[in-house]
Amino acid sequence: MGMARKPRVEYAGALYHVMSRGDRGQAIVRGDADRERFFETLGETCERTGWIVHAYVLMTNHYHLLLETPEANLVQGMKWFLSTYTLRYNARYRQRGHVFQGRYKAVVLEAEESGYAERVSTYIHLNPLRAGLVRWLEEEVWTYPWSSAPAYMGRARKPAWLSTTRVVECVGIDARRRDWGRQYARYLESRCRQWASEDGRNALMGDWKEIQRGWCLGGDMFRETLLEALGPKIKGGKRESYGGDAKRAHDDRAAAAWLRQGLAAYSLTAERLARLKKSDKRKLVLAWWLSRHTSVGADWISTRLAMGHRTSVSNAAPQGCPQRARNRMPPRAMSDVTTLASQAPPALPDSLPAVSTSPWLQMARGPGASRPGYTSRWSASMVRATSASILPCSRAQSWPQRT
Repeated sequence: MGMARKPRVEYAGALYHVMSRGDRGQAIVRGDADRERFFETLGETCERTGWIVHAYVLMTNHYHLLLETPEANLVQGMKWFLSTYTLRYNARYRQRGHVFQGRYKAVVLEAEESGYAERVSTYIHLNPLRAGLVRWLEEEVWTYPWSSAPAYMGRARKPAWLSTTRVVECVGIDARRRDWGRQYARYLESRCRQWASEDGRNALMGDWKEIQRGWCLGGDMFRETLLEALGPKIKGGKRESYGGDAKRAHDDRAAAAWLRQGLAAYSLTAERLARLKKSDKRKLVLAWWLSRHTSVGADWISTRLAMGHRTSVSNAAPQGCPQRARNRMPPRAMSDVTTLASQAPPALPDSLPAVSTSPWLQMARGPGASRPGYTSRWSASMVRATSASILPCSRAQSWPQRT
């Protein structure tokens, strides 16, 4: 099974922090000729896609870009950029295989809030200092030639695809001033001095933690908007093909919405729910409901429902064969579960998200209810049935879902 990939967010005017490392941590450049070819390929990509680069740095085994896409074409452009550079690199050294390791990382930034662009651009320009390629006090950070910092200072030619205005203004400098390059140099010097002290370094690392590990940089409303955009993308494909923080945030948000609906059906608040017994039938119904219709784990459900250990959720909605589950459950828990049909919330929707696994307890009405040895997927109408049967299941047979 392949590694789960993070869903991509694309929209016109998006701002990204993009980075990628060499395959198995190996070099993506072997000399200055490769570095020049890298930037040549990046320039061609910008010409093809209309991208605007606001900051960049090329290290020996990875790179960072602060990248703006006027059109929603990040994926298309990155595919051309990385594949073209890989072909040219392999042709130069007469080799085959990957140059870059897995998928590139693209953290989307809230463009309207300047603080995020400041944080990422500073992180990029101080990368040579962090890697020990520049010795502070002996060398200035813009002496590293393979970043955009020298172009900001006027020490190197500025590529046509590099824009300096956004970064300069996000640190509080008027880009219309003739000495903006000198002022930006002072800004970077202040950040280098901060890095030189232990307290200052810890503060910077704290600011950069989300850049290194997060999936987006922005406020709550911006994050909510992205999660709305990710919903159809995650639901539209195979869930197991996606992974990462973005998917987990989407799943948590969806589960919270389901929980709010369930609490409303029972006229419960979160505070009242917490005061109920762990074995309360309403908690068992909600635990089954969340397990059936969301992708969150038992730990998430047990915490939100105040059910104690995660095994309480497993007892409420275990997966697999009913006969084996029945053998390992205490009689009281089994008795509680058999009454869930009459306890189900009346407001459950009939159209529910599909899941890939079948619950162990099969409840049904009609002619199929007495048929032994079948597997079924629950629907809301089944749960609301007045008569319920605990039926054995077989993974080799299937039974269509009632509609």
